[in-house]
Amino acid sequence: MVPVLLLGAVCLARTWTWTRLDLAALPPDCYAPLLRQTNRLCALLGPAFLAWSLALAQYGDEIAHFHVFFYVAITTIACVFCLMHLRSAALIVAVCVIVPFVGFALVQQQAILKAIAVNQLLVGGVMVFILFVYYRDFTRLVGQNEKLEALGAENLRLAATDMLTGLPNRRSFFPALDAAIRCTETGGDGFTLAIIDLDGFKGVNDSHGHVAGDRVLEEVAERLKAVVPRGSTLARLGGDEFALIIVHRGRDDDLEVQCRSIIAAVSRPFACDGLNARIGASIGCARYVEAGTTAAQLVERADFALYEAKAHHRGTWVMFAHEHETRMRLQGAIEHALRHADLAAELSLVFQPMVDVGQQRTVAFEALARWHSPELGLVSPDRFIPVAERVGLINELTQILLAKALRVMATWPAHVGLSFNLSMADITAPEAVGRLCALIKASGVDPSRLQLEATETAMIDDFAQAQAGLARLKALGVSLSLDDFGTGYSSLAYVHRLPVDKLKIDRSFTQGLMEHDSARKIIRSILELSRSLKLDCVVEGVETHEQAALLQALGCRTMQGYLFHRPMAPEAIGPYLRREDVGTSALDDTRFSRRRA
Repeated sequence: MVPVLLLGAVCLARTWTWTRLDLAALPPDCYAPLLRQTNRLCALLGPAFLAWSLALAQYGDEIAHFHVFFYVAITTIACVFCLMHLRSAALIVAVCVIVPFVGFALVQQQAILKAIAVNQLLVGGVMVFILFVYYRDFTRLVGQNEKLEALGAENLRLAATDMLTGLPNRRSFFPALDAAIRCTETGGDGFTLAIIDLDGFKGVNDSHGHVAGDRVLEEVAERLKAVVPRGSTLARLGGDEFALIIVHRGRDDDLEVQCRSIIAAVSRPFACDGLNARIGASIGCARYVEAGTTAAQLVERADFALYEAKAHHRGTWVMFAHEHETRMRLQGAIEHALRHADLAAELSLVFQPMVDVGQQRTVAFEALARWHSPELGLVSPDRFIPVAERVGLINELTQILLAKALRVMATWPAHVGLSFNLSMADITAPEAVGRLCALIKASGVDPSRLQLEATETAMIDDFAQAQAGLARLKALGVSLSLDDFGTGYSSLAYVHRLPVDKLKIDRSFTQGLMEHDSARKIIRSILELSRSLKLDCVVEGVETHEQAALLQALGCRTMQGYLFHRPMAPEAIGPYLRREDVGTSALDDTRFSRRRA
């Protein structure tokens, strides 16, 4: 009785331990010891139960002996099949139980016990064969699962990796940003999100091809990895845009040092595979928690800071601040109003004269957009035009405004032209250029009286498309002007490759004309460049007689600014031109230039 109680106690203890074991939570290094423990238990409990069963053979009659032997055989077969996933344990049971059992049964006097022994021996052989076949297939299946898991892990790695640079991609960056937020919320170091955009990269693609552009991106990634601080997360979001999570481990001014080092690294010349190019970098930064508490807020504000950097401080870095929040909210309100506006009714134009000071005559008017919103009131173009460009409404605005400008122009004398500003999206999208061409043809005006302006920044950001778009417009017979000349990125490298007829010198040079000799030298250089390229030149922002006299002395003939007239409504143009014809317009006030020249 004691052996039965001991074996029962061992089995109960083993069952209780097994049911309390959470296999899914165990680390992998615990698996092997548990399997070895199972082998040892099989080697101990199997013979122990067999010995107890065979000890019962001395009791009872022949039928009792048959029952004992029969149940031992059946129980052994069941145990072997239960242990088939662990081949070593199944073999231990088969060897330690079946072999002694068969030997014991064969020496018995009863024929039926000998038959059971032979049958058990045959069944045991079949079980061992099945065990080896099953285990072979089982291990093959496990191996295939391991390969599939490894392949899945590799696919996940590839899905989270930018194939060109080897950096994390956009898909994996945002989980990393969420993790940084959670870490900071639980007491970890703070961080700043920086979005890096390359300045002038499209020019490399246009000039040297996409293969060269890929080489530049690879080199940029290597340079960024070399200068970003340890512990930061660097990723390529797509195109020429990178993102960086900078963990704060020191003083606040360390961030400025890091951003400047990134800009300096990108700005070094690129020389690989015969490529010689220079690009720049602008960075927009958003600090957690000051700029936002979610990944979406941080990205939105870092993007806004980047936009500010590229629009006003190209080649530098901008940290999102409270004044940006106010501006961003205003832009959001403008975007909402634009999307729900009756643009044809709410948009209007005013016109500012462009004057030939040599002939004392207005040669053209520049059309300037105005928007009176029922929600926001009068919104200046420097506020709503960038928003319209960003949200994709600029082509619609251009179509409406150009149609209105052409209708007004049709009422002017034949010698007076129209200057109209185009956005980057107007000249780089083939379908938009096609609509402009159709509109100009349908207007019935002489295309030679129409001058279309585009900023050099718009040209350079997508040079190949801009070049093609301008060529289509030029084929109509219109003249083309490069606006805000001298303020863009690498002007001289592109101006001779564009089909432009005129350069417009930005007003920023005119404002410093009287105080700074450098401004005069720049204007003189641009005028000389225009003459050498056989291009006309217009100077914007002329506000005083002294500026006009000095500009005329430098060789400038066509000027524009408040000195001659402020922008006027369409109905004021007729009286203005009539006063000019009879010599009573404001242009008479500029005749001093002839006397002083």
